Amino acid sequence: MPAAAMQVPPNCDLTLGMVCVDKSEPGRTVWRMPADERFTNPAGLVQGGFLAAFCDSAMGAATVTWARGRKVYSANAELKVSFLAPVRPQGSLTCTSEVLSGGGRVAFAEARVVDDDGRLVATASSTYILSDRA
Repeated sequence: MPAAAMQVPPNCDLTLGMVCVDKSEPGRTVWRMPADERFTNPAGLVQGGFLAAFCDSAMGAATVTWARGRKVYSANAELKVSFLAPVRPQGSLTCTSEVLSGGGRVAFAEARVVDDDGRLVATASSTYILSDRA
């Protein structure tokens, strides 16, 4: 059975409104997404799961650019997110992600999310399993 084609950008990034604004340095990506009212919890704040998904997508992309010419799939093996400040549904969020270390099969990444005022609202770290793709 032939391998499924990879959709770029994936539906999850499209749903979040994510846009890559910088991927010029291997292993580092910068993304933006709207702090949209559609993503709020009953308290009227952006729900943490959307911030976690934002970090995961940004870090996953960083691991793919870090592979330096290798075509890889990158799968999240674990994820830790710290929510540092409430996010109101206004403006945009910026996530900067970077691969800290890794090898041929594993990459370790971190992410930082800031709001339009530069206020740090979340951080994340994750381990990604890399596998070759055709």
